[in-house]
Parts: sequence; C-alpha cells; structure tokens
Amino acid sequence: MPKLDELVAPGRAAVLTMEMQRGVIGDLATIPALAGVINEQGVPARLGSLVESARRAEIPVMVNHLLKNPDHMLINEPSVDVIPELGPEPADFDSVRVHGMSPFTGTNLDPTLRSLGVETVIATGVSLNVGILGVVIEAINHGYHVVLVTDCVAGYPPEYAEAVLEHSLARITTQTTAEELQKLWS
Repeated sequence: MPKLDELVAPGRAAVLTMEMQRGVIGDLATIPALAGVINEQGVPARLGSLVESARRAEIPVMVNHLLKNPDHMLINEPSVDVIPELGPEPADFDSVRVHGMSPFTGTNLDPTLRSLGVETVIATGVSLNVGILGVVIEAINHGYHVVLVTDCVAGYPPEYAEAVLEHSLARITTQTTAEELQKLWS
C-alpha cells in the first residue's frame, strides 16, 4: 500500500464531497438530527478549509449532489445547493445522482476521475451510515484507493458513526484528518 503522501499527491487524487447540500445538512435539512451532529462537530467549516487547500494544490474537487426526493431535492431548488462553506468554485466538478446510494451509480463521476488520472478518492461528507459507506465500497470496486478524512465525515447517531469508522471503514481505507492533508498540500 502506498504511503499517504503518495496517495494524495496532486495529479493522483481528488476530493469527493458527499451530499454536503443545504437540503441534507444545511439550513433546509430534512434530517435535523444529522444536520445537528455535522454542525456540532464542525465538519462544514473544516471541510471548507480542506477543499480550499485542495484547490490551491490543484487537486480536483468533485461535488456530489443528490437529487432524489420528489418533494424536496429537485433540480434548481435551493435544497440541492452545496452549503456555502464549500463554495463551490467554477473549477469544481459536479456529479449529480438521481438514484442509488453511491455517486458512482448512473453518473459521470468514474469517467471524469479516470480522465483526470485520479487513482485515489479522498472521501468526505455524509453520512457514515449509508452514503460514505457506499462511496467507499464503490470506489474500491472501481479500482481506486480510498483515503477517508475522519474529521470531515459524520453520521447519526454519532456512536454508530464511530463504530462504522472503527469496525468497517478502517479495514478498507487509509484514514487521516483534514489537518494532516493540509500539511501535505502546503
């Protein structure tokens, strides 16, 4: 297994933000408990700082949107907007999902990553219960290395999210923190 600095090097890695949308964890959240946990843990600000560091290091940022709930998460509705802490910036890549539990299903994510020469997916966002688990497993299934930024992910209840990190995702990902990545990219 390559070392962390090799896995996350510019030209080799991309940051994926999973469902960091106003209607999922922001001011229009439909799951207030999840929104409360992620905001209480400071994930939006920390992830915002991480994606800024990635952009400065010329590491692509892939913004994964969920458009699924016919009553709430609709194209061009404020609920699908990315939370302000993350931008997004014009150079970011959008991946829009209307079905499935992973941004690799029925989207342009995999071809975009391959065209950029990405070998490592840096997973961030929500939720550890389903979405992050899905992106990690599908990224591995597609042949990518996965680096999981443990302080830029969350789930509800927090105790269950910690158990997923420790007992499931630790076995199949390289885990790190936002601060460690930012040091490597500075």
